[in-house]
Amino acid sequence: MQAEDLQRLVIYPMPYGKYQGRMLADLPGHYLGWFAREGFPRGELGRLLALMYEIDHNNLRDLLLPLRRRSET
Repeated sequence: MQAEDLQRLVIYPMPYGKYQGRMLADLPGHYLGWFAREGFPRGELGRLLALMYEIDHNNLRDLLLPLRRRSET
């Protein structure tokens, strides 16, 4: 994981599927869990989804709050 990956979670939109357009940091836990069971996509998207899954699974979403505030300004 790179430090920039956390910032990308709050600005990177899901490119396809039911939650298309929603920021990766805003994807529901059950959707991230589905990817964890079925397999994450290849490349950067898969890496970021796996990171978001770990954050959600360990109840650490609050870590992203300062990054959200920074991206809104």
